[in-house]
Amino acid sequence: MTDQKISMTVTASDGSARAGVMKTSRGEIQTPVFMPVGTRAAVKTLDTFDLERLGPPIVLANTYHLMERPGSELIAEQGGLHRFMGWDGHLLTDSGGYQVFSLEPKITEAGATFRSVYDGAYVELSPEKAVAVQQDLGSDIAMVLDVCSALPAERENLRAALDLTIRWAERAKEAHGDHPQAQFGIVQGGVEVDLRAESAERTVAIGFDGYAVGGLSVGEGRDTMVPALAAATAVLPEDRPRYFMGLGDPVGLVEAVHNGIDMFDCVLPTRLARHGTALTSEGRLNLKNRQFATDDQPIDPAFTHDLSGRFSRAYIRHLLVTNEPTAGRIITLHNLAWLANLADEMRTAIIEKRFEAFRQKIWAQWAPQEILPEP
Repeated sequence: MTDQKISMTVTASDGSARAGVMKTSRGEIQTPVFMPVGTRAAVKTLDTFDLERLGPPIVLANTYHLMERPGSELIAEQGGLHRFMGWDGHLLTDSGGYQVFSLEPKITEAGATFRSVYDGAYVELSPEKAVAVQQDLGSDIAMVLDVCSALPAERENLRAALDLTIRWAERAKEAHGDHPQAQFGIVQGGVEVDLRAESAERTVAIGFDGYAVGGLSVGEGRDTMVPALAAATAVLPEDRPRYFMGLGDPVGLVEAVHNGIDMFDCVLPTRLARHGTALTSEGRLNLKNRQFATDDQPIDPAFTHDLSGRFSRAYIRHLLVTNEPTAGRIITLHNLAWLANLADEMRTAIIEKRFEAFRQKIWAQWAPQEILPEP
């Protein structure tokens, strides 16, 4: 990588929804973009050849898991994460914060202490260590360590988490120095609109290459998630990428883009695939169901991808009920291609100034029982 980090150019907008181009020393990323999750340097059931054929411009990997196994020092010795996994596209590494906070850590000003999911040993992760590990990994984009509060949460707890996240972000920025890796700050604040706005303002004041919204889509309703998201994006600068962490359902994605988000990731499409569920224009399909036993249609007749469209629902159901792992792989290929296509469709709808109609279509397909919020 060179000294160039990230530039963000908004090429079209429709309301708050925006289409753009992120440029790095590695290349360009058209937005909106969905990032497949390769937690341990691999997307579940796929290899890098699959990723190259799917064509995502950016993949996410997990700092905590790679720090534990095989260790960031080993990956650095192997030439960095790109070389280690044989991937020439962009890589974003999260800080490990979400995984850490799911392990009920002890949180202090210094950082987080918790037990390893691998051997039970105590592990310490500080803002500075999260920076150092990600620099060892050599990802294109690195996330700061934040305090991710479970929801619902008392306001005083959200306030404490917000303040500590800001102090950790300042330390992460200092530790990062002039390293060529791009670094993103993270906005917290739960579903409290004023705290989200404050967190965004204070994070922007520190100055990062991009900004993420964390700690949402963790079980709260859309009626509280969307106002909190909107409060954050209203403050975030136009010329920086905006990333919603851990979001993968189609309605959630269109709402995020509706409120100015450019990037998202989630394990949902791969996890659903391993359990036999496909994302389609008809909504979720559980291909284990008996109704598909003789169904000769592709997974989604309205969207057939080269890597999965040749296989019938009947064939995939056969693989599922006989526990053939190939089924999970085929559905994973389909789900990731389907979400990439959804992102492309959102981009086109923004450029053609018809995003609101597209948003309504996705709501009708995926959440017909819910009330569409006013635009």
